[in-house]
Amino acid sequence: MTRSRIRTEAPLRIETLTGDAGTDDTLVADWQHVHNTVVPVASAYLSLDDVTERAGRNVLEVAYAGDVLIGCSTVRAPKDGVAAVISRVLPGHRGRGFGAALYERGLGTARGLGAERIETVVLASNEPGLRFAERAGFTLEVDRYRLDGDTVDWVELRLI
Repeated sequence: MTRSRIRTEAPLRIETLTGDAGTDDTLVADWQHVHNTVVPVASAYLSLDDVTERAGRNVLEVAYAGDVLIGCSTVRAPKDGVAAVISRVLPGHRGRGFGAALYERGLGTARGLGAERIETVVLASNEPGLRFAERAGFTLEVDRYRLDGDTVDWVELRLI
């Protein structure tokens, strides 16, 4: 007798912030929580107002496994043909394909916005994030910089 594998993971649900009064405050707070948890440097801390402002110029999305918050993403609109795609997954939910799903969705969004080239930004101290980016094809380092107040470099990578 063959036992079937029971899937216990809830389906991925992704919600988009609109950057206007119509955006659910919970989405803004959830996006902020993931961002500030995954990117724990002073220069990157975002307030709720910062998140709402960014949602007006970027595509910001929040990811849930069922009703459980698991991650968020940012697609920066193309400038000079270059868009940035950034996916973030809370530590307890990594290694399950959520980051890849967010990245693939973000890649499609960036290309739909007319991006000719795709970049991402990862903290140099985020070794799992750097490995994820490399596996996704971000193999060209474009820039490495440190913002005021930070103790860690940011690594800007281009998809090849």
